[in-house]
Amino acid sequence: MQAETVILNARVLTMDPARPRAAALAIAAGRILAVGETAEIAALAGPGTEEIDAAGATVLPGFVESHMHLFPGGAELEHLQLLGVQGAKALGAALRGYLAGRPGDGLVMAQGADYAMFGERQTTRADLDALLPDRPFAMMAADHHTLWANTAALRAAGLLHGAVLPPGNEVLMGPDGLAAGELREFRAFAPVLALAGEERVSLGLVDGSDPDAAPDAAARARDRAALARGLAHCARHGITSIVNMDGNRYQLDLLSEIRAAGGLTARVRIPFHLRGERPLEVLAEASAMARDHADDWLASGFVKMFMDGVVDSGTAVMKADYPGRPGWRGEPLFSPEYFAAACTEIDRRGLQIAVHAIGDGAVARVLDGYAVARAANGVRDARHRIEHIELIDRADIPRMAAMGVTASVQPCHVPGALDFPLLPTLQMIARDRWRDAYPTGTLAAAGIPLAFATDWPVADVNPLRCIKAALIRQPFGPDCPDERVGLMAVLAAYTAGGARAEFTEGWKGRLAPGCAADIAVLSGDVEAVAPEAIDSLSVARTIVGGRTVWAG
Repeated sequence: MQAETVILNARVLTMDPARPRAAALAIAAGRILAVGETAEIAALAGPGTEEIDAAGATVLPGFVESHMHLFPGGAELEHLQLLGVQGAKALGAALRGYLAGRPGDGLVMAQGADYAMFGERQTTRADLDALLPDRPFAMMAADHHTLWANTAALRAAGLLHGAVLPPGNEVLMGPDGLAAGELREFRAFAPVLALAGEERVSLGLVDGSDPDAAPDAAARARDRAALARGLAHCARHGITSIVNMDGNRYQLDLLSEIRAAGGLTARVRIPFHLRGERPLEVLAEASAMARDHADDWLASGFVKMFMDGVVDSGTAVMKADYPGRPGWRGEPLFSPEYFAAACTEIDRRGLQIAVHAIGDGAVARVLDGYAVARAANGVRDARHRIEHIELIDRADIPRMAAMGVTASVQPCHVPGALDFPLLPTLQMIARDRWRDAYPTGTLAAAGIPLAFATDWPVADVNPLRCIKAALIRQPFGPDCPDERVGLMAVLAAYTAGGARAEFTEGWKGRLAPGCAADIAVLSGDVEAVAPEAIDSLSVARTIVGGRTVWAG
């Protein structure tokens, strides 16, 4: 069979145990035709074959972004970006630069704000009023679990006098009886996001519902454009598969429309999002989504839930009190009884489960629910997941391994590794528990499967920076273990590990004959670059299903 494309003179890292390295590969009909040495692969080329000379650069399976939020990420590309911005002076300069040429009176939305933007004290609406008093202004924390709004935004959103919200969500109130400016968790800040006309963007995170009223053609076009921006951004960084972690049928419909127009540049999975203790009958929709979307390019097949919030805002669920907050350990978003029943029903339907659990108390409760489902339904290759795992009780590691639960972790979130400083995150974890925080190496050593991602738009959607973070992180103290894993293990977690986590390892995440031709061609040799300089490389070409979707 003649190859349609050949990649020659490469350093091919196949992630295939049968042949881990090669120098060239051939593609035909969207699949890997052959992997081997340059001469034997070149012989498969014909007059119409595209030849790509990698010139010694790394070729590896396309990155599987195992935890991200495509719709918000695409929308936020047009917002003010604040990662690395510190202090009122720098924030004011960034804001003025962003507003130049953007007249109007609508909401100004910023992303990536540091919890310590104004030092050790909490950011208030007065801080933002001083910079932009007459126009609604809000900035989202880098972790997307806290938003700060000025007075104009709070008033316009109907939150200035507070709000009654479900557990785990809060409008922080000030001593004057008015909202202080800090809004914690999705239900609290959803009314502010609506001011930007992006309420449909956040529905998949807020509660997984579809728009109440069918969006008109213009609104659907705007939403497709946001998704298309996100897809293009992912293609630029070598991402060929996306496991979305917010979802509803509306997103599936939009992606289907993009696919029909030939614009789907990555394989995407969208969950049914179960928030709040809703009647379990709603899970029939999860099964329907799985039935209606189950092919190589667009699929569902899993249910996403949140068990807690995040460490920095004190909403992650811990087994011990937060430092300086006697009696406060965070509030779980599900009761043990409801969560166990939900896990049992989801598992009975043959669906996968993915649960956001950051604190050790939340991780334990998730494992409890998985154990109940396993006892009720019997043992199967469920590959249920826990997302993030920023703190774990070591006593829970053996049972996590025994149940085959996947650890879906984000190396770029580790304090001190990249853009996220050590403080205030580590201040929110008891000092004697630092040794159990962000335990990637410990989980791997226990035989727990790893799947890596950036959690974009929480961080820059750049797998190479995420890989760098995994390789350069340092122990938090002299009594803390070194939680790094080696380069090949990191690459595997971002390719074959991600494919395994979504049950597609037979045809994704490897460069072997018969596998999908989903490929990232780097600009150089990833093994020859020092770990701290890996992000100096870039993605020269992204190929999905044999089709080039990005060429740098």
